[in-house]
Amino acid sequence: MTTTSVTTAFIGGGNMATALIGGMLAQGAQAARLRVVEPFAEARARLAARHPEIAVHAECTPAAVEGCGLVVLAVKPQQMRAAATALAPVVAGAPSPVVLSIAAGIRIADLARWLGGYARIVRAMPNTPALVGKGIAGAFAANAVDASGRALAAAVLEAAGELVWVDDEAMLDAVTGVSGSGPAYVFYFLEALEAAALELGFAPADARKLAYATFSGAVALAQASPEEPATLRARVTSKGGTTERAIAALDAAAVKPAIVAAVKAAARRARELGEHPGAADTNPRP
Repeated sequence: MTTTSVTTAFIGGGNMATALIGGMLAQGAQAARLRVVEPFAEARARLAARHPEIAVHAECTPAAVEGCGLVVLAVKPQQMRAAATALAPVVAGAPSPVVLSIAAGIRIADLARWLGGYARIVRAMPNTPALVGKGIAGAFAANAVDASGRALAAAVLEAAGELVWVDDEAMLDAVTGVSGSGPAYVFYFLEALEAAALELGFAPADARKLAYATFSGAVALAQASPEEPATLRARVTSKGGTTERAIAALDAAAVKPAIVAAVKAAARRARELGEHPGAADTNPRP
C-alpha cells in the first residue's frame, strides 16, 4: 500500500504541507486522494489556486478525514494541541489511520494524550530545503505503527527529499540540531564567504555567484566521492599553499569545535522545547 492508493489528509496547509503535496503529486499521487484542512481563508485560497483539484476544508470534520489512511499534522507547534484535540474524535471513529506529525518539539506522548490515547503515530523532523525537493527528515514511529504504516509516512516525507529513521524518539532532538537547524548554518557560511568576496573587491552579484557555486560544487563533489570529507579536504590543501593558510586560520579561530558546539546547543534547545510543548514558536502562520 502506497500514498498513490491511500487517501491522505493534511491538517494545516502552510509551506511545508504545500511542499509535501507538490512532491507527492510529482511522484504520481492522485489529487483526488489528497485533502487539506486549513482554517485561514487566505491560505485556503492559495491552495485552491495552486491545486484546484484537491479538496480543501476549513475545519477538521469527519468529512475531511473520512476514509483516510494517513493524516499529516502540519501545523505549528503552538497550534498542535488544538489541532490534535479537534482530530481526536475523528480518528477515534475512523479505520485507524497513521498520524504523521511534522511539528517541531511535540513529543509522541503529548500528541497521543491530546488525541485521546491514539497510538498509531509517526513523528518527523523535516527541514526547509523540502520546499525545493531537497530536504531531509528524521522520523520515529511509535510501537503501534506497523511496517505498512511506516511506509505510508516514508512516502510522504521522501516526496520532498531524503529520510533517516531513528530508533529512539530522543534522537529527533539531534536530528533537529544537525539537519533541522542545519540550513541556517549553511546560509551563515555562505554569508561569510560572500562578505569575504565583497571585501576582496568583487561586485555583489559575482560575490554571491562565487560563494553559491563553490558550496554547491563542493557538496556535489563530496557526494560523488566514496572518500570522507577530511580526505577530500586534505587533497586540496597543498603544503605551504593558499588553502593550508586558510585552514590554519579557521583552526586558530576554533571554527570546527564551534560548529560542533552550535549543533549540540540546537539539540539541547530542541529537547527543552519538547519539555514545554507548544513553546517552540509564537508566529501565527508559517
